[in-house]
Amino acid sequence: MRNDPPHPHPHLPTTESAVTALRAIAAEYHLDLTVTDDIGADRTSRRTSAGLFTVLDADGSLPHEAFVELGGSPAVTVQIFPEDDARITVDGVEFADVPRDAVPAFLRSVYGGLAYVKTRFFPPGQWLVVPLPGDETYREPIVHGGLSPWLARSVR
Repeated sequence: MRNDPPHPHPHLPTTESAVTALRAIAAEYHLDLTVTDDIGADRTSRRTSAGLFTVLDADGSLPHEAFVELGGSPAVTVQIFPEDDARITVDGVEFADVPRDAVPAFLRSVYGGLAYVKTRFFPPGQWLVVPLPGDETYREPIVHGGLSPWLARSVR
């Protein structure tokens, strides 16, 4: 008998379930939300080898990818892939390979004020840090020039 620890985030089995969760977060934080769906093997970004007008994957499944833009500050986009992961961009800082199940908690940390910018003077560097429940943290370097107003307010 396996005794795995409980999963720290609610399971989102499909792209559509993740989009539904993002709609709820947008409503909770009073944000505008725009969704662009790409359905079919010939339409999703990671299926570049799919033939023209090929809708199904080789296993017979129908891949579904969504690009979500959330209005407000910070500027946030979420690209949800059929492979159970997502790419989240927060004010130009890209977090790749975020598990789809962690996306709602990630956004709640960003909009709930838990995300922060960590700076180091020598050697110089800045990182956007997004802590999630369950001792999980995402950290990515801020590589573009200056900080946006939201990032500047988030410096610790």
